[in-house]
Amino acid sequence: MKQIFLFLAAMLLTCCSSGSDVKAETTQRTANMGKTLIVYYSYTGNCKAIVNSLASQITADQLEIQPAEKGLRYEANNYALGRQLLSAIKDTPNDASSYPAIDPVNVNLSDYQNVIIVTPLWWNQMAAIMQTFLFNNSAQMSGMTVAMIVSSYSSSISGVVTDAQRLLPNVNWAGDVLWINNANHSNRSSLIKNWLPAQRFKPSSDMTQKLYLTIGGVTKTATLVSNSSTKALVAQLQKGNITYEAHDYGDFEKVGPLGYTFPRNDEDITTQPGDLILYLGSNLCIYYDINSWDFTRIGKLDNMTQADIKAWVNAGGDNVSVTLSISQPTGISQIKGEETKSQTYTLTGTLAQAGQKGIIIRNGKKIIK
Repeated sequence: MKQIFLFLAAMLLTCCSSGSDVKAETTQRTANMGKTLIVYYSYTGNCKAIVNSLASQITADQLEIQPAEKGLRYEANNYALGRQLLSAIKDTPNDASSYPAIDPVNVNLSDYQNVIIVTPLWWNQMAAIMQTFLFNNSAQMSGMTVAMIVSSYSSSISGVVTDAQRLLPNVNWAGDVLWINNANHSNRSSLIKNWLPAQRFKPSSDMTQKLYLTIGGVTKTATLVSNSSTKALVAQLQKGNITYEAHDYGDFEKVGPLGYTFPRNDEDITTQPGDLILYLGSNLCIYYDINSWDFTRIGKLDNMTQADIKAWVNAGGDNVSVTLSISQPTGISQIKGEETKSQTYTLTGTLAQAGQKGIIIRNGKKIIK
């Protein structure tokens, strides 16, 4: 069994099931487990049998992934087609058009704390249809706890694990991947029983934290990652909203000083549109394009395309006022925003001292003293 911090995808085109409905299973619940979703694809029936054994031991909803083209089949006499799909993904893994189409999924991933992916292996890689689901939902799954079970005849699953890590870079892997192959498939129930206790599933009380960002009267949500920086930010926001002015920088971000300094968890990051980044512990960057540097990851905007983000932040245009909150804005209270604007800050985002010389920011404007 190959070790790695978890994940799993389930697929292979044309599965014999009822489509992409989410079905609640009433089974014995594992103690302290948060709400869990099992995502799977099964053509031969092996992954479906694994899901049945898994669902008999935990309480979880199920989501079956289906290919959009029902005529496509990846059986023994048509492996060449599966290879073509995998090759297309490998050539341009960041291009959505490289992934085969799947049926729309009728599920809100934000309702779940944990996801278990059950996936077959194709040519030492994750099945292309499951890769489509993960590629399409990577942003929504950011910060979630993810586990994986992989089914193969005898081939090593290391390539599937690599695909999972690439497709879901911002999830919390629960533990070791469970490998169920032809030799041990008949013992799957006991293998799952022994595997489940080691998975560090997120408890119900540890719900994914949402951040609300309002620009120009339009509020968007973001899912926060879990680190000391976001915990400190949330603690500050519990005292009141934060409003700051953000300006364009480098044609890839809108950035501004928060007026507070938070712990840093810097790492080498190549940003993607929608990433929220803490810079120097005191500046919040909303990315609408790509950049690489040592940053602290804060979270990611939910369900927004690059074009949506650019329009919302006025990319390439004038400065914007951004209000951060951890509760749904009501549009009634403006007190905290006025208090924040009355203060002055340095360019690094710290509070300016009385009589400080140089460039300071007051009411969202730069002043030379």
